[in-house]
Amino acid sequence: MARGQAGSAAKRKTNDTGGSGAADSAVTQDELLKYYRDMLLIRRFEERAGQLYGMGLIGGFCHLYIGQEAIAVGVQAIKEQGDQVITGYRDHGHMLACGMDPREVMAELTGRAGGSSKGKGGSMHMFSTEADFYGGHGIVGAQVALGTGLALANHYRDNKKVSFTYFGDGAANQGQVYESFNMAQLWNLPVVYVIENNQYAMGTSIERSSSETHLYKRGASFRIPGEEVDGMDVLAVKAAAKKAADHARSGKGPYILEMKTYRYRGHSMSDPAKYRTRDEVDEVRKTRDPIDHLQELLAKKGWADEASLKAIDAEVKKIVADAAEFARTSPEPEPSELYTDVYLEAAE
Repeated sequence: MARGQAGSAAKRKTNDTGGSGAADSAVTQDELLKYYRDMLLIRRFEERAGQLYGMGLIGGFCHLYIGQEAIAVGVQAIKEQGDQVITGYRDHGHMLACGMDPREVMAELTGRAGGSSKGKGGSMHMFSTEADFYGGHGIVGAQVALGTGLALANHYRDNKKVSFTYFGDGAANQGQVYESFNMAQLWNLPVVYVIENNQYAMGTSIERSSSETHLYKRGASFRIPGEEVDGMDVLAVKAAAKKAADHARSGKGPYILEMKTYRYRGHSMSDPAKYRTRDEVDEVRKTRDPIDHLQELLAKKGWADEASLKAIDAEVKKIVADAAEFARTSPEPEPSELYTDVYLEAAE
């Protein structure tokens, strides 16, 4: 399939999932404004992270979440305290949605002692049990087995908690994903598998890499139910996540949500994304942007005007600027930190 053909198919599939429907009428003004602010915080944070990477202040890899904000925010909206979140390396948005301090996240990106993992995790390996966030993981698909393990612990403890296990369309082709599916259904584990299908994995369109492009069907042979969701609509994400979490929490086992989304930047900061056209990206930005969509909904309901939305943006920009300054001025870890948090001392 030619590049242009693959791109057109990707756009069609992003648009074909439908809107949030009845969820629009059930949401309150405060909830909608919170989702708008949370998504805007992720967007502005990632834009600044991209700038810091370009300045050489962030080393290693850096995978931005720009365009996918509605997924992390929508799922977080129905998450209960104690439910776990685990994801791959495109993880900054998930951290912020979970409530991690933007200062600590940005400081971790720059490898500083004030970071959430003391500057030793970097972009792909942050962790915060206080926020129920169990990582960022750099190995493609590895978090799926780990997230299933978290669900096994929940099942064993009978604590009614759910593991939200995120992975992408590229990771969906990894073998451990299907081993995890089999075990999760066999043992009725409380896990929601959230596939963030941003159409291109590391740089190959899903049409060229997957024989079954409807990823929510991947659990069919294990009898795991699934559905396709408009991942650019925070209310559609919220409604689907609630349905899936209720299924898992009630003891019925795993559920698969395929979130049809689109990343605006390359796979990582080092990716020029020449496998798709600029016109394709611009069209999705103009017609399907999750933040613009929510802004239009707020205006339609009469719940926010241009001035109030600009005030939210100004507040968010101030938070991000403060986080960047904290990251820039936070000291680097002491060399002795190389030997801490490596082993856990067991009680005698």
